[in-house]
Amino acid sequence: MTDNMLLIPRIRVHNANALSSPYTIGFPAMTAWLGAVHALQRKLNQQSIAINFEAVGVVSHQFDLQTYKGPGDYEYSIVGTANPLHKDGSRPAFIEEARCHLEVSLIIQYSGIDKLEETDVLAMISHRLQSQLKIAGGDIVKFEDPQFFRDFRQLRPRLMPGYALIERRDLMIEAMQSGQDALDALLDYLTIHHHCSKEEINDETMVNWTSERKRTSNNGQRGWIVPIATGFQGISELGKAKNQRDPDTQHRFAEAVVTLGEFKMAYRFDHVDELLWHYHYQPNTNLYLCQQNRHETEQQLLQDGF
Repeated sequence: MTDNMLLIPRIRVHNANALSSPYTIGFPAMTAWLGAVHALQRKLNQQSIAINFEAVGVVSHQFDLQTYKGPGDYEYSIVGTANPLHKDGSRPAFIEEARCHLEVSLIIQYSGIDKLEETDVLAMISHRLQSQLKIAGGDIVKFEDPQFFRDFRQLRPRLMPGYALIERRDLMIEAMQSGQDALDALLDYLTIHHHCSKEEINDETMVNWTSERKRTSNNGQRGWIVPIATGFQGISELGKAKNQRDPDTQHRFAEAVVTLGEFKMAYRFDHVDELLWHYHYQPNTNLYLCQQNRHETEQQLLQDGF
C-alpha cells in the first residue's frame, strides 16, 4: 500500500511548553504538534502551494524536562527563567512556566501536490522552519533535510532510535466500564506503588524496596504510559467575547481533554496509520480532539468524556 508521507527528521526544539494541560507537565500536547503542522500548511498555501497535511505522527528521540531536585528534596522543582526588570528596577511577578528541550521527527501524511513539485516544496518547508515557525511555543534550533516517502518500510529506519506517541484511550475506557471514574482510571495506570520486605541475614534485618506500576495488558507487559492532552471540550456556547483575539471568529470557553498515551519504539509499527494523529470534531458533545484512526470505532464512548 502506497502513502504520501513527508518526513521532517530530528527537529531540535528549545524551550517548548511542557505544561501540556492545567494539571499535567511533560511531553507537549498533541494539539501543539498538529497546530504547528497546520501553521506550516497555511504558510505554504499562501505561496500558492496547494498541499494539504492530513495527519501527523510524532516520534521522540530525546526529551529533557527543565526541572531540578536538590539534595534532600522530596519533589522536583521547575527551572524558571528571570524576566526583565521594570523601568524602576523592580522585579516583575514570577509566573512558573514548565519548559523542555526535545528532539523529534514528524511524519506528515499529505495530498495535493505531484512529484514534479516536491523539490520546490521541500525548499519552501526548510525556509519556513528556519525563519517563521515555532513548535509548542519553542524555538527550532536545527533539523535535518525534509524528505518525501511512498513506502513506510523505507521511512521507518529513519525514525530509530525513537518512540512514537500513540493514544491508549482504550485503557481508560476499560477501567471506566469496570466502575472507576475518569480520574481514578487515569491515576490507576500512572501511580507507582512502593513495597518493602524484611529479610534476616546473619542476625541483621535487611529492608528491600520494590516499585511497580499497573500492567497495561493481560500478558503482563508494562508499556511506557503517560498522561497526554489530546484536545478540548467546549464548556460555553459559541458567541462573541469582549476583547477576543480574532474579532471575526466566534469564541467558546473550553477545558483540556486528558487521557492516556503510550510511547512505543518505531520498529514495532507495520503501517504508518498506526502512529498518525488527525483532527476530529464532535458537535454533539462539543469535543475538539486529536485522535488516531484505530479509535474511530469507539466514537460512541467519547460521549462519556474520553
